[in-house]
Amino acid sequence: MTAKPTFPGTRAAPALPSRGLTQLPSLAVLPVAATLQAADFRIVDLNPAFAQLSGRTRAVLLGSDPVGLEPADTQDASRAERQDQAAAATAGHAPPAVQRRLLDAHGRERWCSCATSRITDGRGGVYWLTLWHEVTAEVAARDQARRAQDELAQWFELSGTGMLVYDDSGLIVRCNAAFESLVERVPEELAQAEPGLQALLGWQGGALVPALAAGGAALEAQALVALGDGRRRRLSARLVCQATEGGGRRVMAVVQDRSAEDARDLAQLEMGMLMDTASIGVATYDPARGWLAPEPPQGSGAAARRSEGRPASGALMGIHRDLVEPASLPEYETLQRALRSGERTEVRYAVRHPELGLRWLLTRVEPGALSGGRHTTSVVTLDVTDQHLAQRRNEELLRELTTILDSSTAGIAYLRGPVVARCNRRFERMLGFEGGAAAGATLGEIFARSMGALQGAGEALAALQRLDEGQPFEAELPLAMGDAPPQWYSLSVRRAQATGEEGEPEAVAVLTDITRLKHQQAELEQLLRDRELMFSLSEVGIVYQRGARIERANQAMAALTGWASPELSTLDAAELYESARECVEFEARIGQALREQGRFSGERRLRRRDGSLIWVQVAVRPVNQDESESAVICSFIDIDERRRTRETLAGQAERTRAVLNSVLVGIVTVNEHGIQWMNRSARRMFGGELADFVGEPISIVATPEPDHPLRQLAQLEGLREGQNDTFECRLKARDGREFWVVGNAVPSAPGAAGGAAREMTIALLDIERRRQAEVHIAQAQASLQRVIETAPLAIALFDARSLVVQQLNQTAASFFGRPLAGLQGATLQACCASPAQAAALLGWLRAAADGAVTAQHEWREELSEPASGEASARVWDCRITTLQDGAAAAGDDTGGLQLLLVASDVTEQRAAERARLQAAIAQREVLVREVHHRIKNNLQGVAGLLQQNAARRPEMADILSEAVGQVQAIAQVYGLQVGASGPLAVASLLRAIAASVQRTFGRAIAVDMDGEVPHLLPEAESIPVALTLNELLTNAIKHGSGGEVRCRVWAVGEGLDISIASQATLAPGFDLQQRRSVVSGLGLVRALLPRRSASLALAQEGDWVVARLALRPPGVRVPGPGDAV
Repeated sequence: MTAKPTFPGTRAAPALPSRGLTQLPSLAVLPVAATLQAADFRIVDLNPAFAQLSGRTRAVLLGSDPVGLEPADTQDASRAERQDQAAAATAGHAPPAVQRRLLDAHGRERWCSCATSRITDGRGGVYWLTLWHEVTAEVAARDQARRAQDELAQWFELSGTGMLVYDDSGLIVRCNAAFESLVERVPEELAQAEPGLQALLGWQGGALVPALAAGGAALEAQALVALGDGRRRRLSARLVCQATEGGGRRVMAVVQDRSAEDARDLAQLEMGMLMDTASIGVATYDPARGWLAPEPPQGSGAAARRSEGRPASGALMGIHRDLVEPASLPEYETLQRALRSGERTEVRYAVRHPELGLRWLLTRVEPGALSGGRHTTSVVTLDVTDQHLAQRRNEELLRELTTILDSSTAGIAYLRGPVVARCNRRFERMLGFEGGAAAGATLGEIFARSMGALQGAGEALAALQRLDEGQPFEAELPLAMGDAPPQWYSLSVRRAQATGEEGEPEAVAVLTDITRLKHQQAELEQLLRDRELMFSLSEVGIVYQRGARIERANQAMAALTGWASPELSTLDAAELYESARECVEFEARIGQALREQGRFSGERRLRRRDGSLIWVQVAVRPVNQDESESAVICSFIDIDERRRTRETLAGQAERTRAVLNSVLVGIVTVNEHGIQWMNRSARRMFGGELADFVGEPISIVATPEPDHPLRQLAQLEGLREGQNDTFECRLKARDGREFWVVGNAVPSAPGAAGGAAREMTIALLDIERRRQAEVHIAQAQASLQRVIETAPLAIALFDARSLVVQQLNQTAASFFGRPLAGLQGATLQACCASPAQAAALLGWLRAAADGAVTAQHEWREELSEPASGEASARVWDCRITTLQDGAAAAGDDTGGLQLLLVASDVTEQRAAERARLQAAIAQREVLVREVHHRIKNNLQGVAGLLQQNAARRPEMADILSEAVGQVQAIAQVYGLQVGASGPLAVASLLRAIAASVQRTFGRAIAVDMDGEVPHLLPEAESIPVALTLNELLTNAIKHGSGGEVRCRVWAVGEGLDISIASQATLAPGFDLQQRRSVVSGLGLVRALLPRRSASLALAQEGDWVVARLALRPPGVRVPGPGDAV
């Protein structure tokens, strides 16, 4: 049932507005509903739009309070809110717009947005003008949208499929319980999610993937998501991206679990792998459905990919008679009979498959019975080709091994005990046995052929003993055949692997010809002796270095470093460098060169024993190319003298080159072979690098004229030394540029003996810019003239000496307030419409003529509107800069400076900026007051909770009481800031804190103000000072003898002093600076003070302890003209 509006009792009609107010425009012309209310908010005037909105006549509404049109349950709140708005408007603050719910004459609710303004008449009367904007449709739309959102949220939570919504910053806005059960832990942002979940939801590199476009097609993705216990779950997601009203993007995702599909594919994959690994084909015959074979899996899963490469097991399931090898047809016929009769059998046969070739198959037929008495037959076919081929391969390997042993260059024998059981032909020839005679010989006989019977028997016993111990036996045997030189053989006897049968030990003996190795060993020993002589007698310093340690150094290296060779072996390699850093860098270069090129060559400075530094050339090569950094050979050559000479010549050449490259004239050296060198300026002229022109004739940059000076160099060869030839011509660079140059050709000195070609040096100066300067100046002047005439700015050009107008545009005529025709050539005083403008511009122009920087000024032109009689100002932003006219730029003494005045009308910009600033200040004031009010309420709530805890826990009452005092002190600061923002009055703050402490402890505190104390505290200093005053007052009450606590405040210049006195006695040796900084009492005061502009002193004065707090600027200040006291 709709509530009816209640109206106040009948009362006299309010007085009509005063005469001054009735002069305002009538409310009837306003396009929206409007009411004019008296100071008591009763309607004194309204327009028809408001009468139509309320559904009542004008006579009924006049004299009534609009709050009476609201439902009864909101009228009290509306009146209270209206009183707050009235108080704010009285204080000079614009009341904010509020929403009101009205009931029209038919009981329908009408929602309106009310904007109230406070106006006064000429005699001090106060009225309220309220504009009523109906927003009923908007409120209904918001309610309907809220209901739709609630229904969507309920459907979102009831869905059994995982769903979530996130924005383009990765923040998860919402998700349902099903999604939480799938991923087990939902992060707040996608940046915190594990990589699998990010890939599933299209999040890559801290942003959405490009495929997720707003309004695009849905994106499907699958990924393995890691769970909390190490498990991984495969999930699929369908993503849709939509654009938000703010220009961002939001993505809705529907996530499903694909684990069941993975389990099914895995089972099929494992079954197929088992069948493929064993090469087994399985088929079952069902009388009702015929032959049944496993179907290949469909789709793109792993099982499907496996079935594509399935080998012979599937291809060999159906074998026709024409594939069977003729030799295996009897076995195949036996198999067919067993299949027809349903008998158990197992046969092996060979087939020749068109794709797989020759295969050997083993087929087994097994009859069985199904439920219901149905008979069935299972056939298992096993590919045994590998087994059959392995057997044949073993036989072939035995033949091949016999062939290899007989053709081997090493003698090989197989021993049982000390007797040769078998050997190859090479073994017999090496030992001088006849063919087949070595079998049955003992080890003693073999050794006797080299070293005699007695010694041979001893070696044979030693070999058998080593074999019994499981160790190999090796020996070198010299055998002499007649008068030929002795041949050296290496005999290696190793015990064979035990076969598990007990008997004599078996061994393998290998006899290798090492005669050539013996000769090479002798040659190598000779080379080592020669190398040692070269190493010791060389005049080049050579060291053998392993890692950072020098293992060997020759005498030349010792003489080069001043250290003896044994001392070098104990030195750290870094001691031979100039510094440790250079050692690290140089060793890194060596290591890189050895890895890339296998060698290194470079120069560095070597530190000698006496500390002097010399330049040496270092060459490094690795001992082993495969291990380039394990051991290296380093050679050192003294190049100190050569280095100094080279540096001197290089410095001279570099200085000469730098001088030639620094000049702006192109210099080219040519001879009969073409261009030899050119400086940087010439390279810029020709549009290329030196390598592009070396060897080319200088005419390559000449234009096509046949009489071009660069094509006539043959005539210049007759110039003697000291003569020169000057010419002017055009050149064409490689990039197509053509430009004019002035050239000067000078012959160089003749070449040295040996027939060097005579050279000529040509200097070229680019004069293209000088030729184009006049054209550019004329174009610039024409462009400037067009800009001045068409620019929307006021532009005027003055002569700096006479201040005569030389040029101006139409906008400048408006700025001066004169017609354009009479301003050209006029003086500044004649141009200006007012003397004030002429005086201001005169000072600005003279100041700009004396300086070289652009000056900016502002000219306010006061205007008056005849219709209203109100004055307004037109603001011009003026900028003045100095220019130099053409005559002065060319060096003509008759020319002078010019002053350019550019003024733009910024009246509307300044008005808009001022309006924005006032609106921002008003909004900030409202927000600051609201924040301070809420902070005060929260702190009061905290103080109340602490007081309750103190009452429940007496043992903590003292500590909690101190905390309550501190919180209340801070609350007093914010309480004082609710009314107005900005600095706080010290007097108000002190009284508020004293009253709070007095209420807490129930003790009287006397606060005296000596004279006027209008001082203000900045917001940054208010809380520390408030906490300090609270702690000093609390400490005076707690540690006093129970007497009166006195607080006195007096001004000291722009600062002030506050003293707090109580009857008490300080402890002997008391020092405030020694107090530890804690969170209460004097410890808190010690932590807060001293500050930049505040200090504290504590002293005993008779029976009183006096704490004196001194506040000085800028921590406290006297209020200024703009401060509200």
